[in-house]
Amino acid sequence: MNLKRNRKRFIIPLNSMSDVAFLLLIFIMLVSLINYRKEVKIEYPEAETARNTSAEKNLEIWIDKQGRLYLNGDTSDLRTIEDSIITTYQTAPETRVHLIADKNTRFEQVNTVLQMLQILRYRVVSFVAK
Repeated sequence: MNLKRNRKRFIIPLNSMSDVAFLLLIFIMLVSLINYRKEVKIEYPEAETARNTSAEKNLEIWIDKQGRLYLNGDTSDLRTIEDSIITTYQTAPETRVHLIADKNTRFEQVNTVLQMLQILRYRVVSFVAK
């Protein structure tokens, strides 16, 4: 008994592989452009000189013109900000605190945050301006 086996060759179509790779590349590029940072809409005061800092190691305190406080874009109060600064300093002392206030914010509201930072003896503080 002589049986013949039919061997079929399987061919992977490579015509559409370039399309799939191109679509995958576009998807990855779009996802990487999404900005997850929360921002508060304020008018920045203008500065005479500029200095860039690394954005990954920042703790941002925002103050809008009504005097409301935000910590990294989320509504907060002075006590929560103080606790967050203490825990951040214990884990990463090189973390920079950015104080971002609207240019129409009253100085007394900015000064309360500055006094809290002074009491905590936090030394790495930046004022953010346009």
